[in-house]
Amino acid sequence: MKRRIPQYKELRDLVQFKPFDLDLRRARLAKATNVRELRDIAKRRIPAAAFDYVDGGSFGEHALNRNRAAFDDIEFVPHVLRDVTSVDLRTKIAGTESSLPVGIGPTGLTRLMHTEGEIGGAQAAAAFGVPFALSTMGTASIEELEAEVPDAAKWFQLYLWKDRGRSRELVDRAAAAGYGALIVTVDTPVAGARLRDTRNGMTMPPTLTPKTILDASYRPEWWFNFLTTKPLGFANFEGERVSLAETVNTMFEPSLNFDDLSWLRETWPGKLIVKGIQFPQDAVES
Repeated sequence: MKRRIPQYKELRDLVQFKPFDLDLRRARLAKATNVRELRDIAKRRIPAAAFDYVDGGSFGEHALNRNRAAFDDIEFVPHVLRDVTSVDLRTKIAGTESSLPVGIGPTGLTRLMHTEGEIGGAQAAAAFGVPFALSTMGTASIEELEAEVPDAAKWFQLYLWKDRGRSRELVDRAAAAGYGALIVTVDTPVAGARLRDTRNGMTMPPTLTPKTILDASYRPEWWFNFLTTKPLGFANFEGERVSLAETVNTMFEPSLNFDDLSWLRETWPGKLIVKGIQFPQDAVES
């Protein structure tokens, strides 16, 4: 049987004509068979500071390693002799319809890793019908994400600030933009000792030093995008060029307690998700 050759119209529809995004990206990603191989691709293509920000944890990264081991230890025990001709994985997550029982969690500084950042993440979420969560420390604003990807099911993640007025402003903006749920992070009252970021001199916006320039020079696509797209920064608020730990310790509220959750419950009109609970009694009290 002869192999069918796709017609031009099919190729035109398949390929998106963007810088560095013809067949190269598709071929590169096609080589990855699992998440670990995607990680290897990312490590080759982005500077060490950006990669370590995503890949690293705090202190000796013992908790990070235990978390990975816990996921590796999960075993599924399937039923057999069941009709799986038609499988429907649709469900509701915090009142949001989702085609799969998963979503894209909040990640700060996303454009540091890839120029499409939160916009690309939300577009992927919309394409697969799952929710997307925007971080307080995102590189796309609440309003920008809604304007660019209006069809995505969007949630907003909040770090509660010492300045309650600014926290209220973010909550009101997310509500006005139609975000379906508010995720309040409760396990970051102070910054963790992220030693990789300290060694890399990680700041936001990024600081160009001879070391960072040399490191980026081996990644021409990242370097090109960094120089030709809008400057990296926290899109939901303005800040000085300081380390990430300084940002957390200066802005975020170390006295966060259950009364603050009650205040948010009164302030936010939609679904409220508490992120970062680890102790069973804390879950009961929440």
